[in-house]
Amino acid sequence: MATPSNVTEIILLGFPPNREVQKTVSVLFLLMYMTIVLGNGLILVMVMASKGLTSPMYFFLSFLSFVEICYCSVTAPKLILDSFIERQTISLKGCITQIFFLHFFGGTEIFLLTVMAYDRYVAICKPLHYTVIMNRRVCGLLVGAAWSGGLLHSVGQTFLIFQLPFCGLKVLDHYFCDVHPVLKLACSDTFLIGVLIIANGGSISVVSFVGLLASYVVILYSLRTQTSEGRRKALSTCASHIAVD
Repeated sequence: MATPSNVTEIILLGFPPNREVQKTVSVLFLLMYMTIVLGNGLILVMVMASKGLTSPMYFFLSFLSFVEICYCSVTAPKLILDSFIERQTISLKGCITQIFFLHFFGGTEIFLLTVMAYDRYVAICKPLHYTVIMNRRVCGLLVGAAWSGGLLHSVGQTFLIFQLPFCGLKVLDHYFCDVHPVLKLACSDTFLIGVLIIANGGSISVVSFVGLLASYVVILYSLRTQTSEGRRKALSTCASHIAVD
């Protein structure tokens, strides 16, 4: 059950007070956001339009591009618009909603990267069974698991934030709403909830990192028995995945 709060609006003070500097930073954010959206949008269109890009790797890559666009769109449009119209406020409900979707898409992206590492492991270490193991059904289940993992992570973080009363200062020294800056606005002891939040996010990071590391260790170990040409192709494939990471 959510704890009552007398704070309905939060002031964001992440931007510098100088108006000219603020405009410059806003333009840079706009350019970076447009680059991310156009780049990932182009990948999506290419994968969907091309009949030759049907392998599981491109299937996962298309979802990763979509999630990346969504992740950036949670905060960037409002941040850019507010900086141009000189508005620096967000409602408490809007702030918590922003936290929810930020962690939802962020968690999903981490899990998708882990799934892509598993895909590369199967492709390199079990090439003869690759099409059987990574069939459409399995790929769909893995993507569904990534979305579910991101949702569970986000619900956990948001639920913990909902337990806090906000009745003190309503000024957030940040560009957007995130868990740890918002914890500073609570007017109760946040130690236990802070530990649970770190445990939630930290466990996902550790599990994903171990999964990524294990897949690449096994891949590198298996390359010992392959020809130089086989090693070159395998490493080039892994290099493309590391670049995406």
